[in-house]
Amino acid sequence: MTGLRIGHGYDVHRFDNSRPLILGGVRIENSPGLLGHSDADVLAHAIMDALLGAAGLRDIGYYFPDNDESYSGADSMKLAARVSEMLREKNFRIVNIDATVIAQAPKLSPYIEDMRRALSSAFAVDESQINVKATTEEGLGFTGERLGIAAHAVALIESI
Repeated sequence: MTGLRIGHGYDVHRFDNSRPLILGGVRIENSPGLLGHSDADVLAHAIMDALLGAAGLRDIGYYFPDNDESYSGADSMKLAARVSEMLREKNFRIVNIDATVIAQAPKLSPYIEDMRRALSSAFAVDESQINVKATTEEGLGFTGERLGIAAHAVALIESI
């Protein structure tokens, strides 16, 4: 099959005061971290699922299961690099990624450009191919109540 393909990814993690907050491969200061088997980087996880979905592959839980101790505390940027390799092995290239982090707190705008840099490096694409946005839910829902963070991502890939 040739042409363009699109995928959507979503991830959510609850806050965990005992861990650092990592989003898009960037450590966010003065905030509780997120609970998860790996580093719980919801942004990277949503993007990986979007890319895998676009390629018609399974989700990140299939490739990096939470019952496999080798992924305990794993750096999501290394997992992202592996997903990028998997796409190349299937003869796909990333066209662009657009992602949104949903968090009442912390304020993420100071970190967006660093996230784009870290993600572009991990996925081996130009920064211009990655867009990251952040929004709140105006105090509504679990993110609005500051119980956790969610992320959505869409990815466009093409056959090579």
